[in-house]
Amino acid sequence: MQPDGAGPASDEAEPEHPFAPFIRTLGRGPGRSRALTREEAREALRMVLAGAAEPIQVGAFLMLLRYRGEDPEELTGLVEAAREAVGAGPAMDGGGVELDWPSYGSGRTRGAPWFLLAALALARAGHRVLMHGSNAFTSGMPVLEALPLLGLRAVRCRAEALEAVGVSNFAYLPLRAMSPRLDELLHLRSFLGLRSPINTVARLINPANAPAGVDGVFHPPYIAAHLAVAQRMARPRLLVVKGGGGEAERGPAKPVAAHLMAGPEVEVLSLPALRETRAAASDFLGVWQGRVRDAHAEGTVIGTISLGLLAMGRAATPGAADARAAEIWHGRFG
Repeated sequence: MQPDGAGPASDEAEPEHPFAPFIRTLGRGPGRSRALTREEAREALRMVLAGAAEPIQVGAFLMLLRYRGEDPEELTGLVEAAREAVGAGPAMDGGGVELDWPSYGSGRTRGAPWFLLAALALARAGHRVLMHGSNAFTSGMPVLEALPLLGLRAVRCRAEALEAVGVSNFAYLPLRAMSPRLDELLHLRSFLGLRSPINTVARLINPANAPAGVDGVFHPPYIAAHLAVAQRMARPRLLVVKGGGGEAERGPAKPVAAHLMAGPEVEVLSLPALRETRAAASDFLGVWQGRVRDAHAEGTVIGTISLGLLAMGRAATPGAADARAAEIWHGRFG
């Protein structure tokens, strides 16, 4: 006998949610689970971004992806869905952006975003740079806080970013402006306690379809995954380094291995230490304006400019890139 107000008893099975097969594929268990195919991953993230998956399913999905490891085919499908969501499909106009610069670092030891000064110096030298990102979990100065110090502001959408690059050769596009839903997924880290593959996906969106990109990762194993996705998506050029706090930034005191994909080939470039220096707190704006001399900060900026030049193919060798980078830095107000 049913309590008052209760619905009729039924032995009929509840219909399966359309998103459930993706979770089942990932989580069946040893010997039975597998990574999603490129097509499956693309459709799964499309559903998540469209709000067609329940919150509990989204959390399970992201953590299963993380637990299994980042599979290149799977990641490629996820990136394709993310690119669709931000309007970066193959038919869209890239606005003449030369260099894609993702900034999603969240290191606990980060300080000022010296890589931002490198991007701005490249812009002043005539190179069109689009930086995009979210630094919500960094212990250092986020890009969004650094921009006003330099008299700049973030743009509010992809179209405005392309317009700004056309005018001043630089724009910073926050992930939350590109796609609020992707930004929400990235911020689930505070609930789940771990980063998810969305962090990698965001780095690889390339919202302006730039022919070259410079990317930083926190853990070296991610380098191969980034390059593999770029190859599958036929991106012309991508340079990836293990950078400070996961940013595309080159410290001057140690040699750096830069992994450069140009077409189907990947070359590992050995970048030498530039100078023996030690990091210290410094005046971010003062270094940019030239009022403060800081060997470590300036070496970091010059070394990072060099990464951008190598990514774009604007220097034939690391030595030539370093020399040109120093010229760009010292001539930024010329």
